[in-house]
Amino acid sequence: MKELFSTGQIQLATTQGLRDTFEQQLGTGFDGELGDVGTSLTYQAMLNLPEKFWSLLRRFRVFVVFDEIHHCAGDETGLNAWGQVILRRIQSHARFTLALTGTPWRSDQLRIAMAEYSDPEGHILLDYQYGLRQAIRDEVCRVPHIVLIDNNKITVKRKSGSEQFASLAFALNSGEVRFQQMLFNPDTQRFVLKQAVQKLAALKLDQPGAAGLVVAASVAHANQLAEMLRNDFRQDCVVVTYNDSTAQQKIEDFRTNSTSWIISVGMIAEGTDIPRLRVCCLLSLARTELFFRQVLGRVLRRQFNACNDSGWLYCLAEPGLTKYSEQLAQEIPEQHITRRLNMDNEIVNRSPVNALKPIPARRHGEDTKEHIELLLEGQFLPQAANVMSASGEELLSVWMQGKFTERVLAMIG
Repeated sequence: MKELFSTGQIQLATTQGLRDTFEQQLGTGFDGELGDVGTSLTYQAMLNLPEKFWSLLRRFRVFVVFDEIHHCAGDETGLNAWGQVILRRIQSHARFTLALTGTPWRSDQLRIAMAEYSDPEGHILLDYQYGLRQAIRDEVCRVPHIVLIDNNKITVKRKSGSEQFASLAFALNSGEVRFQQMLFNPDTQRFVLKQAVQKLAALKLDQPGAAGLVVAASVAHANQLAEMLRNDFRQDCVVVTYNDSTAQQKIEDFRTNSTSWIISVGMIAEGTDIPRLRVCCLLSLARTELFFRQVLGRVLRRQFNACNDSGWLYCLAEPGLTKYSEQLAQEIPEQHITRRLNMDNEIVNRSPVNALKPIPARRHGEDTKEHIELLLEGQFLPQAANVMSASGEELLSVWMQGKFTERVLAMIG
C-alpha cells in the first residue's frame, strides 16, 4: 500500500481531526506533502481536484476512508455532487474503501453512496455495526441522558374562547401553538439553561474541565442565549457561527481552555471532537432524527483517565424529539435514560407580558388568525422513582419538566 488518503465531511475541524488521528496511528505525516503517506480532505474539496490527483488511484494501491458517508448520496435513484464524484472517481478505482457514519440514513431519503440496500424493503445493509450499546460497554461512549422540557397546562385564549392543552405535544398537534413560539420564549430558554448549568456545575465537581454546548437556531438567537448565560447565570461562554471567519480557531481554543460554554450555529453538530463536552442544550428549530443523533453525539465522547460516564442533552418535548429519545432508549434497554424532574415556581414575580416577538403578519390575501394569549402555568410531577448508579448519580433521564406562569402575547399566523 503506497498511498493513503481520507475524505472527511465539510467542516475543516473534522478534517484536521482525521489528519491528526492518522498521523498518530501511522507515525508519519498526513498532509499530502512529499514523503507523506496520504492526505485528509473535505468532501467539498473533491470537486476541484485535478486529473493528476485521481490518477493516483489507478497507479497505486490506495485505501480511501470516508467519514460521515451519509453526506454523499449516489445510486440510480438519485445523487448529489459529492456522491457523483465518489461513484465516478473512486468506487471502481480505489483498491480499498472504508465508509463510516454514526447515522446511516439521509433525511431526504436518497441512498448513501457505496452502500447496499435490501430489495424490495430498501433497508441499508451494513458490513459491520458498532452501536451505542457496545460503545458504552467498551467505555468508548458515555451513557446518554435526555431531558425533555414540557408543560402540562398550556392555555390558548382568544376573543371567541379558550382552549387548554396537557402537554407541548397536544398544543403543537392542535395547530394553535407553533414550536418556535415555545423555543424562543425567554422563560423556556431560561429554564432549559438553568437545568443545564446546574448539571454542569455538579459534573465539574469530579471533572473540573467539563463544558457545555448550546445549539442555537440563528446568530441572533445565539447571542441572546450567550447574554442570558452571562447575565443570569454568571457563566463564561463563546459563540461560534457559520459566518464567523474566526469560528474554527475559537473551537480549537475551546477544546483545551477552561471556558464553560460554547454556543453554536451550524458549527458543532457532528464530527467535531471535544471530549470535555458533557452537557448540551438543543435549542434549534432543526428536529430531524439525524440532527438529533449528531448533536447528542457531541456529549457522548469519553475522556480517558477522567470520571465522565454520562452525557446530558436538554431539549423541549416536541413529538419528534420525544420519539427519537424513546427509540434510543430501546437500543440500550439496560440503561435507564428517562428522568423526570419537578420545576419549582421560579418566575411568578415576572411581568405578565413576555417579551416574545409577535409572528409577522401574513401577506395580503392570506388567511390570518385572531390575536391570542398563550398562558403557560403547568407543572409535571414525578411519575417514577429515581434510579441511582453506584456513584449516586440519577440514571432516570428522559424527563418532562415545566411550570411557567407568564402570559405570552403572540400573533398566530
